[in-house]
Amino acid sequence: MTEPLRLGCYICHCGLNIAGVVRPGTLAAQVQNLPDVAVCRHQLYSCSEAGQQEILQDIAERNLNRIVIAACSPKMHEMTFRRMLAGAGLNPYLLEIVNLREHCSWVHSREPQPAEAKALELIRMGLAKARLAQPLSDRQVPVTRQALVIGGGPAGLRAALDIAESGHKVVLVEKAPILGGWANRLHRTFPYGQKAFTLINPLMAAASLHPQIEILVGSEVAAMTGHLGSYQLEITQKPRMVGATCNLCGQCAAVCPVQINDHAAIYLPSPHAFPTGYVIDSEQCTRCGACLEVCPQEAITLESGPTLYTFTVGSLIVATGFTPFDPVGSRYEVWASLPQVLTSLQLEARLAAIESGAAPDSGIFPGPAPRDIAFILCVGSREEDGNRYCSRICCPTALKQSLELKKRFPEARIRLYYRDIRTIRREWEALYTQAREAGVLFLRGPVRELAASGDRVAITAENELFRIETEDLVDLVVLAVGMMPGDGQPLRDVLKLPVGEDGFFLEAHPKLRPLDTILDGVYLAGTCQGPKDIAASMAQASGAAAKLVGLFSRDTITLDGIVCEIDPEKCTGCKRCFQQCPFQAIELYDREGETKARVIVAACKGCGVCAGACPAEAVTAYGFTDEMILAQIDEALAESPEQKILAFACNWCSYAGADFAGVSRLQYPAAVRLIRTMCAGRVHPKFVQHAFAKGAGLVLVTGCHPPGDCHYISGNLRAKTRMERLQAKLEAQGINPERLQLAWISATEGRAFQQLIIDMTRKLAELGSKAVEEPKTPSP
Repeated sequence: MTEPLRLGCYICHCGLNIAGVVRPGTLAAQVQNLPDVAVCRHQLYSCSEAGQQEILQDIAERNLNRIVIAACSPKMHEMTFRRMLAGAGLNPYLLEIVNLREHCSWVHSREPQPAEAKALELIRMGLAKARLAQPLSDRQVPVTRQALVIGGGPAGLRAALDIAESGHKVVLVEKAPILGGWANRLHRTFPYGQKAFTLINPLMAAASLHPQIEILVGSEVAAMTGHLGSYQLEITQKPRMVGATCNLCGQCAAVCPVQINDHAAIYLPSPHAFPTGYVIDSEQCTRCGACLEVCPQEAITLESGPTLYTFTVGSLIVATGFTPFDPVGSRYEVWASLPQVLTSLQLEARLAAIESGAAPDSGIFPGPAPRDIAFILCVGSREEDGNRYCSRICCPTALKQSLELKKRFPEARIRLYYRDIRTIRREWEALYTQAREAGVLFLRGPVRELAASGDRVAITAENELFRIETEDLVDLVVLAVGMMPGDGQPLRDVLKLPVGEDGFFLEAHPKLRPLDTILDGVYLAGTCQGPKDIAASMAQASGAAAKLVGLFSRDTITLDGIVCEIDPEKCTGCKRCFQQCPFQAIELYDREGETKARVIVAACKGCGVCAGACPAEAVTAYGFTDEMILAQIDEALAESPEQKILAFACNWCSYAGADFAGVSRLQYPAAVRLIRTMCAGRVHPKFVQHAFAKGAGLVLVTGCHPPGDCHYISGNLRAKTRMERLQAKLEAQGINPERLQLAWISATEGRAFQQLIIDMTRKLAELGSKAVEEPKTPSP
C-alpha cells in the first residue's frame, strides 16, 4: 500500500533578504491549505540550527515524508538540508529547494506584489515536484589514490610536494620544457627582496628528487573522462630531443642557424631551472643536423615523436598560472615601441644583469645610465575598455623595483604615476613607506601620452591633486604590467571548467567552496584562479592539496543518486541515447534478439541528455523525471499562462547566471518562471509543446555557451539541434516560432540574464494575444 503524502513546507525569511519584499507569514497561510501539505511554517533562518531543529521535530512528530524548503538557491544549502533529512531517517532525495531569494525577492524588490504572487507559484511548483520525488540511493565508488597536478610553477610544485609528503603518488604535468613557471623570469621578489631562484629552486629540486612524484615537462592534458575518484587522462608530451647525457657545453646552440628572438632553436631555457639541459623547439627546428655534428655526447635525436601517456587519478589540481599583460596589440603598443620604454618584466631581466656584473651603461638600458625614471602603474588592469580587475602585484612590484633602482642609481629622480596605491598587506605597506622615505615621488593621475623627445621620453599626465596637466622628460619609462589568464583555452575545453568575465578559472563558490570547481575532485591553485603573489599562490596550493589529501583518506567516495535508467520494455533500440550520451555511459546489448540500451551507472553523470533524446519515453532521469517537469509546468501556467515566460535553466550555467543576477540585485520583470534541469540537453521537445498547449506566452531554453562550455560536453549542442527542429514543427502547427527562444548564459552573466528577460518580456508584449492562439492539430 502506498504511503499517503505528508509534505512539510518551510518558508525562510533570510532576515530581510526575502521577508523585506514578500510576506512569508502570508505565504505560509496560503500554502498550508494546499493538497498533501501537513504543515507549513515560516522561519527566520531555515538553515540555522534552530530552523533545522524545528524541521526535524516536525518530521518526527508529524510523520512527514517530503520536505520543501523555500529559501535561497539550492546551490547554497541543498547538501545541508539533504544531510539533515538523512539524520532524521528520511531519504535525502525527498527534498525540494525553492529559490525565493535569488530568483524572486532580490530581483523583484521594487515590485513586492508581483514578487509575492511569483513566490507562491514557485512554491506550488516545488510542491508539485516534491509530490513525485522518489527515494534514491547514493553510489559508492572506489578512490584511486593518485593525483594529477597541472602546472609546474610555484603553486603546482607546492601542491605536488604536499600531496607526495602525505604518501600519495603525484603526476606533475608542465607545458613548458622546465619547471618554475614565470618565477624563472623574476630577479628579486617583494617584499623582502629575496632572489627568486632561492625560493623556487628548492621546490623544483625537491619535486624532481621525490620518489612519489612523476614529472612530465613539455606536456599537455589532451583528454579527460571519468568521475570523482577515477578520472582517466591522456597526456601528450612533446619530444625533448636532447637526452640526459647533455653536458651543457653549448656547442649545439653556437652552430644552430635558426634564431628565435634571443636564442637559437636549440637552447638552454634557464641556467637554474629543472630539468637542466638544452631543449629543441621542435616547431622551429629545420632538422638541418648541424647540432648533431658538434655534440660531443651524441645526446641529440632529431627524429623523436610525441609520447602519449594515460593515467587514472582520483583527483586533480589545476595550477596553470598566468600570462603577463603584453602591450602589443593594445592601446599601449605605441608606448612600448619606444626604445626608452620597458615593461616591469623586462626591467627584472636588466636588474638581474646589473647584479651579475654588467655595467649599467653597457647596453643594459637604452642610452646611458638613467637619471630620470618614471613608472606607470595599472598598465593592462583596471580599465573600462580592457581588463577591469586589479592585478594586485603591480603596485608592490613597482615599489620593489623603484627601491632597487634607487639603490643602483642614488642620484636618480624616480616618480610613480598611479591611480591608487594598493598595498593589501602590512609588509607591502612597509615597502610603500620605504619608497617614500627613499625619495620616490608619487603622482596621482592618468598618463595621457608618451612621446619620443630626442633620446628621452616626454610624459603628458593629469595631476588629480592639483587638477592640472603636467609634462615631464625622463630617460626611462617602466610600464607596470598586470596579470592575464594563462593560455589555458585548450585545457579549458578538455576539463570543461568555467571561467569568469576576467578569463580566470571560477571557484564553485568564493566563500562556501573556495578552491573547488564545479567538477567534483578538481581544485584550483595559484594565479589560474586570479591575480596574486607567490606567497598567496603557494598558500592556496597547500589548501587545495589538503582538500585532495582529505579526499584520499577514504576508501570510497559517495556519488549522488541523480542518474538515469532505461526501461527495457519501452526501449525500441533506436540507439539515440547511445549516440548522444556525452560520457559513453550507455551500452547496447542483445535481449532475445532485440537491441536494447542500458545505463552504466558508475559512469552516468545524471545530465538527462539521453532522456531528452528518447522518442519512446523509455529513460527515467531520476531527480528530474518527465512527470516532475510536466507537473512543474502545470503549476507555473495554472493562472494567466499567456502572461508568463516559462524558462528551462541548466543547473551549472544559466541557473547559476540567474542566481548571479539575484546576488547582484539586478531587477527584471516578474513574468519568468524557471524550471531547473541538470542540462539544457535534458529538455525534451514534449515539455515545450506541453507548455504551449497550456497557453504559455513564451518558452525559453537556456544553457551553457556552445561549443565548449557545457558541463556535460555536448548537451547544449543537443538542445540547440532539438529546439531548432522544434521551431520548424511549431510553425507547421500554427504556433509562432518566435515564442520559443534559445539562449546561452554563463554562471557569471547575471546582466545578460537580466537583459534577456527584459527583452523577452517586451517580445511577449509585442506578440500579445496573437502569441497564444490555439495550436493546430498536427496531421498524422
